[in-house]
Amino acid sequence: MKIETQCLHEGYEPGNGEPRALPIYQSTTFTYDSTEHIGKLFDLAAEGHMYSRISNPTVDCVERKIAALEGGVGALLTSSGQAATLIAVLNICSAGDHIIASSSIYGGTFNLLDVTLRRYGIECSFIDPENGDAAIEALFRANTKLVFGETIANPAITVFDIERFAKLAHRNGVPLVVDNTFATPVLCRPFEFGADIVIHSTTKYMDGHAVQIGGVIVDSGNFCWTAERFPGLTEPDSSYHGVAYTRDFGRAAYITKARVQLMRDLGASPTAMGAFLLNLGLETLPLRMERHCANAERIAAYLSTHQKVEFVKYPKLPGNAYYERAMKYLPLGASGVIAFSIRGGRERAVRFMDALTLASNVVHVADIRTCVLHPASATHRQMTDAQLEAAGITPGLIRLSVGLEHIDDILADIAQALEQA
Repeated sequence: MKIETQCLHEGYEPGNGEPRALPIYQSTTFTYDSTEHIGKLFDLAAEGHMYSRISNPTVDCVERKIAALEGGVGALLTSSGQAATLIAVLNICSAGDHIIASSSIYGGTFNLLDVTLRRYGIECSFIDPENGDAAIEALFRANTKLVFGETIANPAITVFDIERFAKLAHRNGVPLVVDNTFATPVLCRPFEFGADIVIHSTTKYMDGHAVQIGGVIVDSGNFCWTAERFPGLTEPDSSYHGVAYTRDFGRAAYITKARVQLMRDLGASPTAMGAFLLNLGLETLPLRMERHCANAERIAAYLSTHQKVEFVKYPKLPGNAYYERAMKYLPLGASGVIAFSIRGGRERAVRFMDALTLASNVVHVADIRTCVLHPASATHRQMTDAQLEAAGITPGLIRLSVGLEHIDDILADIAQALEQA
């Protein structure tokens, strides 16, 4: 099926006389005919749902849909995008390990990797993703466990060279983890370019309506986990009577461990209602992304010619430094998110934002409604000036998330606000 059809039909197939819409299984637990069957569930020897912290029928349907959209062997929904990032890392990293990450990633992810995980003994080296191969190769260590990047960086709006970093990671025996939130599988499927694990903040375009927070991890099933570097996947798990994930679950080893070990212990689980709402968003995702991209391209072109605008960052804008790369990875569009800088710095940027009447000034992005944010004052305010510069964030930078309103109305609102900036 094409992705437009997958968004409607994957994951849930009603039988004769069953509901056409995905049901909400609002239950914490499930009944079985025998203690023997429940024992098999806890031994991971039988399929089924024992407790909604680990799995739930509504959640399962949405996980299977997203896995199909990305082309993976399995997916795990989480309570937030941050939870998805955390579990994706902790699934193969522990105290004493090391990871490599692009310096232009989302501020919340940067803080998680640079501060919180460092406190737990996991060290992260950040690299300018445009550095040469030699500089990146020099960062790999014997204890390096993964490489991390974002398809479209938030809010720098740079395009990650997935194929190049996949080759670098694989050459050094580690997987590439890609945050595909802004692109969604409609615009880019990182597994097709060599990525091994994909994560999303489903709060953004996948949901699209700003009604529920969530995240997801998708496993390609393609990475070959080795005993020396990833013992947690290859050696027996004493908490599951000696299950060895690579031996017992094959290509689904990574995502199975993430669910039955980390979700079990950390409890960052989604709700059945949240999964139901997410599924509603997924059903219209291709239509929405087409409109987001079309509107954003018009807005980016307009801003690029305005005298009060210092620069515009949008990969599909001719002349953009990432234009050619976007044509490779994002041929259908580069999402609805634009970064641009107002001349005069922070004061004028704030004046512009406060003058908007249609667009909302919110701590959110990738919504059906147009919204704006000043990253240096909000999502990235914990970063130093040097870190902000490395992430491509200037004092006057504004993150504009173009919505689905009529393009003329969005343009009119931006024009009048620029007059007052």
